[in-house]
Amino acid sequence: MNRKTISSILLIIILATTVLTLSSVFLNKDNTMKNQTGTLTIDNKTVQYENMGKCIDVIDGNTIDVYGIGRVQLTQVDIPKKEPELSNAKNFVIEKCLGKTVYLNIDDKKPKDNYDRTLAVVYVGGCDVNRELLDSNMAKVSYFTPSEFEKGEV
Repeated sequence: MNRKTISSILLIIILATTVLTLSSVFLNKDNTMKNQTGTLTIDNKTVQYENMGKCIDVIDGNTIDVYGIGRVQLTQVDIPKKEPELSNAKNFVIEKCLGKTVYLNIDDKKPKDNYDRTLAVVYVGGCDVNRELLDSNMAKVSYFTPSEFEKGEV
């Protein structure tokens, strides 16, 4: 083999390795992003968030997948399992969250549910998604203990 052929093969190997590495980083929903805390102003009040990431999928009206965090359950939000409420809530969450950076106020007293989903209040674009679902009657309050949030507080 001549030098040009060997150089071409090495370049292909390097490019393939780079593509595989980058795709595994971007497609792995469970990569953790630490120290993403801060504050936001929502409806003229300051709220804390413990983590943030890009919403990469909407499962239903109260469950999303967030890059770097995994599956997130909107805490205290129960979506009816019948139509049209189910589709309305999901479409609302798709419109608000999908493809956008979401900020999570994770429940400090119970950060995960029985299905290993992160329990959180979700903020995006100046909106408290949990509160909007409840206020628009697309969802009902679903309260459990322990929780850092008071019943109906979100």
